[in-house]
Amino acid sequence: MNTVTGITPLRNATRASPRSIGDILVATGRLSAEDAARILERQRQDNSQFGDAALAMKLLTKDDIDFALSQQFGYAYLGEQDTSLSPDLVAAYKPFSHVGENLRAVRSQLILRWFDTDRTHKMLAVVSADKGEGRSFIAANLAIVFAQQGERTLLIDGDLRASPGKGQHALFKLGKGAGLSGILANRAGLEAAQLVPGLPGLAVLPAGAVPPNPQELLGRAAYSDLMQIAAHKFDVIIIDTPAGGDYADAEIIASRAGAALMVARKNKSLVNNTAQLARRLQDSGVALVGSVLNDA
Repeated sequence: MNTVTGITPLRNATRASPRSIGDILVATGRLSAEDAARILERQRQDNSQFGDAALAMKLLTKDDIDFALSQQFGYAYLGEQDTSLSPDLVAAYKPFSHVGENLRAVRSQLILRWFDTDRTHKMLAVVSADKGEGRSFIAANLAIVFAQQGERTLLIDGDLRASPGKGQHALFKLGKGAGLSGILANRAGLEAAQLVPGLPGLAVLPAGAVPPNPQELLGRAAYSDLMQIAAHKFDVIIIDTPAGGDYADAEIIASRAGAALMVARKNKSLVNNTAQLARRLQDSGVALVGSVLNDA
């Protein structure tokens, strides 16, 4: 994981490639030049697509074709052999799966309901009432799909209650360094956010050391200042939160963000707890822009 100073991720950092599928696969070692020539000959004979010919000859897999297409169209994702991140980051490893498609559908709804309704709408808190409902999973994967769309995306782990090394720190296998708590204690700046190799445009700010006063830190002017600075540098800011039924931290974060996405887990979440959190957020003026039923 790379720690950078003065983060300025470029919009549309992943650019489409003018190279052919064969050229891409040969250059990345997935296909030999000899086999590429054989596929081209079969393609001419059958008047078919390169990928179809390669699959028919069993020289490439669908994963190989998806990888080459992602390179052609500037869509970043990680191969299964890459173990730099947690496999729970489905959007990074299996973006063409059913779960990946569902995540992109959620992204589309969030854009329509929040991010595109006002150019100042850049922040979204991901909340749920209880522990173990999948907030971190949803927040992380949503941040990835926004970055894959070319948005300069910042994922903030706002759970200052979790043990060090948990949450987003574990999902993205972040290195040692300052985090959100350090920034709020005036011991670091936004340079504590870390860019994610292989996923251009995505930066992750871990929670940092567990402080004795999370609510007070989140209520300080330093938090508002941080969010203002982040809003100038990023297009989308996704904020993970602790359980809303246990602490008021999630309400503070969501109130500052202006909007929240509610997460519930199938066969686990309690309807009353979720409804109570939703009412508290709405009473605080937070826009509940959607909900996700996590059945993982």
